[in-house]
Amino acid sequence: MKAKQHSPLLAVSTILILFFISICYGCSSLSGNTPLSSVKNGDKRVAITMDDLPLNIASSVTNKEMAAITDKILSHIKEYNVPVVAFVNEDGLIVNDSLDVERISILNRWLDAGVELGNHTYSHKSLNKTSASEYKDDVVRGEETIRKLLANHGLKLRYFRHPYLHTGKDLQTRDEIVRFLEGRGQKVAPVTFDNSEWVFAKAYDIACAANNKAQMDEIAKAYIPYMKSKQHFFEKNTDELFGRRIDHIQLIHANRLNSDCLPALLKMMTEDGYSFITLEEALKDSAYLSDDRFIDSCCGISWLHRWALTQGKKGNDKFFKGEPLVPAEILKIAGLEHE
Repeated sequence: MKAKQHSPLLAVSTILILFFISICYGCSSLSGNTPLSSVKNGDKRVAITMDDLPLNIASSVTNKEMAAITDKILSHIKEYNVPVVAFVNEDGLIVNDSLDVERISILNRWLDAGVELGNHTYSHKSLNKTSASEYKDDVVRGEETIRKLLANHGLKLRYFRHPYLHTGKDLQTRDEIVRFLEGRGQKVAPVTFDNSEWVFAKAYDIACAANNKAQMDEIAKAYIPYMKSKQHFFEKNTDELFGRRIDHIQLIHANRLNSDCLPALLKMMTEDGYSFITLEEALKDSAYLSDDRFIDSCCGISWLHRWALTQGKKGNDKFFKGEPLVPAEILKIAGLEHE
């Protein structure tokens, strides 16, 4: 099975991110202050984005299963009236070496439900491990179908999300790809609420394959408190960086876990004071103009941490301490306890 979630090697960088940050080189401080945003200090707003369409486990499910999982996710989005941008890997539309009409139809349901589609490359390649020319080819190949589907809905392709949040192992490569994307009308979609939701999803799929309902319930029960604790951790980071609230961008995936647990996640966020806004609206916050010179050969991390490192914070600063980790029992179920 070709996994669309982060690889086991990346579990370390995602789950033990503080260790990796601690070995990052020092960065220069920003000059001047970030301009004040029009966002009111009392507002808590977040844009929801979903990666890995048509489905995170597209290579291991039947079209019937994919349709059922998709319809559940979309029903939850409709129930909570959440504007979503969802990022597509078009290789998930391939069955028996050709584009599958039924899978294209399933992908089209997202647009019919009011979800905007973005480009996540064709095959979910890491820019940290791929040449710029090869990556560009994967970007172009990854937009062939979604451009047509968007056009049929009177829309244009506007957003791009780097797989693994890998933006390049050097500034030259990163900037070259950004210019290339801009030339194709695509803006990079950053992330402030990063997380290891993919580990829970992997564990959930394993439990589902084993028909272990009790274990699935255990994973679901642990998922929401974990996401809430990550949310609060990044809120603390935001206060320390900007001295105010900003409009956040949440990253989750199109997977079986969220087909069952998205209502609980959205309810938790609503009860925690959040309203849901578009990605376009979130990106109007002046925080997203902050300087980002973060470069690392393996890590994909929150833009909050990229901005902090660029401002000169070091990996051992208290700013980075206390990030919630995935519970050991979930790692064990996912087969990642030794990673």
